[in-house]
Amino acid sequence: MKQLALAFFSRDTVTVAKELLGKVIEANGFRGRIVETEAYGDDKASHARTRTERSAVMHDTYGHVYVYLIYGMYHCLNFTSSREPGAVLIRAVEPLNNFEVLQQRRKTTTLTNLCSGPGKVCQAFAIDKSFSGAKLGGKIKVFDDGFVVKNMGKSKRIGIKEDVHLEWRFFIERNEFVSRK
Repeated sequence: MKQLALAFFSRDTVTVAKELLGKVIEANGFRGRIVETEAYGDDKASHARTRTERSAVMHDTYGHVYVYLIYGMYHCLNFTSSREPGAVLIRAVEPLNNFEVLQQRRKTTTLTNLCSGPGKVCQAFAIDKSFSGAKLGGKIKVFDDGFVVKNMGKSKRIGIKEDVHLEWRFFIERNEFVSRK
């Protein structure tokens, strides 16, 4: 497996979101294949729309980790991208190792429910806000193992109220680990 160079993330956010499908993330000794992403740029649904202390990493970096808390209880993992404000939300991964630990952490024996949503990914991989701002390649690594995505689907993003017309959600079609709408 080859670790992705930071230059991979310096491109357009939508392109990065599409091309992250099939790549492998590694954090805290856990590995998972990315099967679903969402792109966020300077659109109304994005944290980058308004520059704040929290969203500064989306403005100032590419190839960094951006983690935020949603609903006051779930962490969401993003990778900053582009030279413009933006980040890619990692919506779902297919776990590749340490299944028993993931099942205990997520309190489920259903493999397809371990990481089939952004909050589930962070809970399973023990990712929290302490990761935010870190450069990829440190606490979190992203690899290309040669996996080829044969059928990529796209749709509107999930759980947003603005710019809902943008089809910036990408997923591997017929992959059982993709989140359910």
